[in-house]
Amino acid sequence: MSSTELIPHLFRTEFSKIVSVLSKQFGMEQMEWAEDIASETFLSALHTWPYKGVPGNPEAWLYTVARNKALNDYKRNRLFAAKISPELKQTSTALEEMEIDLSATNISDSQLQMLFAVCHPSIPPEAQVALALRVLCGLGIDEIATAFLTSKDVINKRLYRAKEKLRQEDVLIEMPPDTEIIQRLDTVLTTLYLLFNEGYYSESQDAILRQELCEEAMRLTELLIENKKTALPFAYALYALMCFHASRFAARKDNTGAIILYADQDDNLWDRELIARGAYHLHLASVGDNISRYHLEAAIAYWHTQKADTPEKWESILQLYNQLLRLHYSPVAALNRTFALYKANGREQAIKEAEQLQLSGNHYYHILLGELYKETDTALARQYFENALKLASNATERKMIVDKIECL
Repeated sequence: MSSTELIPHLFRTEFSKIVSVLSKQFGMEQMEWAEDIASETFLSALHTWPYKGVPGNPEAWLYTVARNKALNDYKRNRLFAAKISPELKQTSTALEEMEIDLSATNISDSQLQMLFAVCHPSIPPEAQVALALRVLCGLGIDEIATAFLTSKDVINKRLYRAKEKLRQEDVLIEMPPDTEIIQRLDTVLTTLYLLFNEGYYSESQDAILRQELCEEAMRLTELLIENKKTALPFAYALYALMCFHASRFAARKDNTGAIILYADQDDNLWDRELIARGAYHLHLASVGDNISRYHLEAAIAYWHTQKADTPEKWESILQLYNQLLRLHYSPVAALNRTFALYKANGREQAIKEAEQLQLSGNHYYHILLGELYKETDTALARQYFENALKLASNATERKMIVDKIECL
């Protein structure tokens, strides 16, 4: 792999590791400084590797450069401060013996602890996701703004306020006490769920699926299920859900990036290894008496990895959606339940219940009704598809809707 291909890939995987380790060692208040050090490290790689060649162990090269930059910069700042404040002179001698631990164990621990820190309940959910995208996934401000369908200024302000709040609350980069882990884990799981959804239901202008976001959410969830304190049923269920969805990535879009609907997907492209991994973790999630939205959504996603189009399958999915909506209502789940109702009980009942939802501002609502009417009333189906076209902002989805109109 050439340096021009490798550096962006490593930025995705290693940026957050460097930021997490440095922020943990030097304190949450130094997070922006840690981001700058990580960015400068990759800038050095960009200036060096194309001319001197990619090093034999590029990750180790990055860690060494980041370590040296951090120590040199921190020592320089502290020595300068010591000249101004005599009381800091004693601390300057300790800097000579300072070391930064970039071992695999400390990296994993730091990232998991950072995950709990950025998901602190003192900051709002959208800020938690934005901070996770920036600090733990290495996304740029432009990319985060695209994911949230907003401007760079809004994201910069959101990140600034979130970091200020963490500083004011004196949030430490460490695991919460055992008595708080379950309560705090709920916020972490919600953030990872939203992060995965940002990729799976992308609102980007040119992509319906942003696989790299989903992969980052899965990687961070793996940190939870690999830690004894956080390897709990809800975490297993969320990871199972991600595995089932990820198993169909290759079949979900064609060579042009256009979306392929579930009924038209080639199940030969489904990743059987991921399906098996999801089933294994869903089994691990079955321990205990509590059931979460992640359990139910994972079970629904499991049924979608079974290609057979049988009444039993859709009845099972319908009943799972009934449970999910009682536990956690959402418009998307209500729409998906209506489609399962159509497959299980027929078009007439599905149309009646779909129209009762009255989600006229949701383009998926109009797509669903267009689908339900296309066999019996093409004029009305066309009207619904045209309504959906007006509401859809994603170029890939708009193309799909146009194709549906042309097929009428």
